[in-house]
Amino acid sequence: MASRLDASVWRSIHTRIAIALGLGWMLDAFEVQIIGSVIPGIQEEFGLGSQQAVMINIVWFAGVALGALGFGNIADRFGRKRLFIATLILYSCAAVATATAPSFELFLLFRFITALGVGGEYSAVSSAIAEFMPARNRGLTNGLVMTFWALGGILASVVTIVVISTLGLGWRYTMLFGVISAGYGLLARRLIPESPRWLASRNRLAEADAVVTAITGLTSPHGYTSPPTPGTARNRLTQLWSHYRGRLLFGMTLDFSEAAGYYGLFTAMSIFVFSSATGAVPVADTVLPLYFLIANLGALLGGLAVSFMLDRLGRAPTVTASYSLAAVSMLIVAVSTVTGSPAAVLAAFTVAAFFATCAWVSAYPTFSELFPTHLRATGIGASVGVGRIGAVIGQVLLASTASILNLTSMFVLLGMFWLIGAVAGAAWWRYGIEARGQSLESLAGGRRPAPDEQPAAP
Repeated sequence: MASRLDASVWRSIHTRIAIALGLGWMLDAFEVQIIGSVIPGIQEEFGLGSQQAVMINIVWFAGVALGALGFGNIADRFGRKRLFIATLILYSCAAVATATAPSFELFLLFRFITALGVGGEYSAVSSAIAEFMPARNRGLTNGLVMTFWALGGILASVVTIVVISTLGLGWRYTMLFGVISAGYGLLARRLIPESPRWLASRNRLAEADAVVTAITGLTSPHGYTSPPTPGTARNRLTQLWSHYRGRLLFGMTLDFSEAAGYYGLFTAMSIFVFSSATGAVPVADTVLPLYFLIANLGALLGGLAVSFMLDRLGRAPTVTASYSLAAVSMLIVAVSTVTGSPAAVLAAFTVAAFFATCAWVSAYPTFSELFPTHLRATGIGASVGVGRIGAVIGQVLLASTASILNLTSMFVLLGMFWLIGAVAGAAWWRYGIEARGQSLESLAGGRRPAPDEQPAAP
C-alpha cells in the first residue's frame, strides 16, 4: 500500500533514485544555462542585436511550455520512467543538431525542439521524486533534487571556460556536450524504477506492490490496493479544473512568477548588463562564464538552504519568505548597476541568484504534491506551461523596459514579478493546505488539517 512508501525509513535505493533524477535535472539545467555563457559568440556569428538575442529565449520558453503540457499528459498515460528517458534522449539529440545549425533560423528550430524535451523533464522529475520518497523526507529530497539545477549551471560555466576561454574554441563545441544526456538516458533506465503510485493508478497493482516492496523492504498481505483512475488527456485537464482549480491556479501562479523572475534575471545580466556588445557594465566574453559560475555557486547555496526549510518550517511559509526576498534582491541588483562596478554587480547578482533559487526550488515541491497521482504530471505540466508563458512575457517586457526606460526600471519590473509569487504564497498559507509530513493520498482528499493536526517538524 502507499502507506509503506510514506512510512519507510530512508534506504540506499531512495538515495539512488534521488541522485539519478537529480543528474537528469542537472543535464536539463546545462542545456538551459549554457546559452547565457555563450550568447555573445552566437550574437557575433549570426550578427544579432539585443532584441534578436532575446528571441532565442522566447523560442526556448515557448518550447518548454508546449513540452511541459504535452509530455505531462504523456507521463500520466505512459509512466514517469519512460518519459524521463525519452525526453533526455530527445533534447540531447536536438542539442547536437543545434551545435551544427548553419543559420540562425535553423538554430532557433533546433533550440525549440531541445526545449520540448526539457519541458517534458519538468513533469517527469517533479512527479517521480514526489511519488517515491517517505512523507517526512519529501520536501527535503525534492528540494535537493531541484538544487541539481545549480550544479547544471556550474557545469555549463566550467565547460564554457574550458572550451572557449582556455581552448579558444567556439560556442558550437560547448553545445556538443548535450550528447552526454543521451548516454545518461540509457543508463538511467537501470537506475530508476517506475512509480508504484502511477502503476497502481493504471490498475497494475502486482507490479506496484513489487516496486514498493523493493523500495521500502516492507511487505503487506493486502498488496497494493489503491484503485485505478484512468482517463484521457482532455479528461485529466477537466478533472484538474473542476476539482483542483485552486491548486492548479496556485501552481500556475508560482511558476509564472518564478519563470518571469528567474529567467528574466539571467537574461538581464547576460544581455543588458554584462554583454560586451550590448551591456551597461560590459565584461570580456572570456570572463562572462566565470561570472555565471560564481552566481551559480550562490544559487547552489540557496537551493541547499531552502531544501532544509521545506520540512522544518513548512511549504507555505518557506515559499512566501523566499519569493519576498527574491523581490528585494532585484532592487539590490538595480542599485549595484548604478555604481558601474563589475565587482559590485557580480556580488549583487550572486545574492539575487541565491534568493531566486530559494524561491523556485521551494515552489516545485510545494505545488507538485498537491495533485493526485493520476493527475500529477498533467498538473505540473500545466503549471510549467503557464510559467513559461510568464517567461516569454517577461522577456518581452524586460527588453521593452530596458530600451524605453532604463536598467533600474527593468529590475523593478523583475521585483514585481517575484511579488506575484509572494502574494500567492501568503494566500495559500492562510487558506490552503500545508503538505509538510502528510501522505500524498491524504493530500489528494483535499481536507485542510486542523491546527492540532498539523505534523510536527521532523
